[in-house]
Amino acid sequence: MDEESERPAGFVEALAKGIAILEAFDARHNEMTLSEVARRVNVSPAAARRGLITLIELGYVGQSGKRFHLKPKVMALGSSFYFAARVDEIILPDLRRLVEMFGDASSVGTLNDHNVIYVAHYSQQRARRASAVAGASYPAFATSIGRVLVAGLPDAALDAWLDALEPVPLTARTLVDKAALREEILAVRQQGYATTVDQLDYGITALAVPIVNEEGRTIAAVNSSGYSGMLSPEALVAERLGELRAVAKSIALQLTRFPTLRAVLDN
Repeated sequence: MDEESERPAGFVEALAKGIAILEAFDARHNEMTLSEVARRVNVSPAAARRGLITLIELGYVGQSGKRFHLKPKVMALGSSFYFAARVDEIILPDLRRLVEMFGDASSVGTLNDHNVIYVAHYSQQRARRASAVAGASYPAFATSIGRVLVAGLPDAALDAWLDALEPVPLTARTLVDKAALREEILAVRQQGYATTVDQLDYGITALAVPIVNEEGRTIAAVNSSGYSGMLSPEALVAERLGELRAVAKSIALQLTRFPTLRAVLDN
């Protein structure tokens, strides 16, 4: 059965294509021609053109000559979630406390297929590196948060996730061998935390732990990260694991009081 035949009644194909066009823009594709958009979204040029015209009219996309780009109005979509879910009230205080204690940066993320989406982020870092700002999305296999989230999957779901994974090297140190990744993820499941060094980008060493619901199921993860030249994973575990687990418990407790964010994470 193909993907389209599995879609529910009432599924609006045109809306899905419009959202896919917005998602096609990223740091490496900040401006695209019509044909580039069509290839990225896997639609015909005519369909891409109709979608772009609609998004331009709505104020989400702009055009300079033959190239298209996102407009600031797109940010309103993410801010609507941010304030509706009360991220600033529920999660950021704990992340600020971590950063005040250790410096560096801290994030909360959730799993979206093979990517991690960062729901909240707080940082004192100024170095040039991959940004984990709220709303950023990165390959889960190469992040500490992602490995914690995948480790929390049931065995059958983990097998399916790994089978569909197509890892690509992001640095010379990125672990892309799927058998080795499986071993790493199973070790994360056993020890209850994940550490990564220069997996997503050079200069990032991170430690992450799960955020679990009342049933003990992993619904999100929180990390603490810093510059690889100044931190080792062993030092992160020794110095920050206890506080990071305390923050994870604090956030989990807060989620019982805020059903909107809980529903978003617990899907």
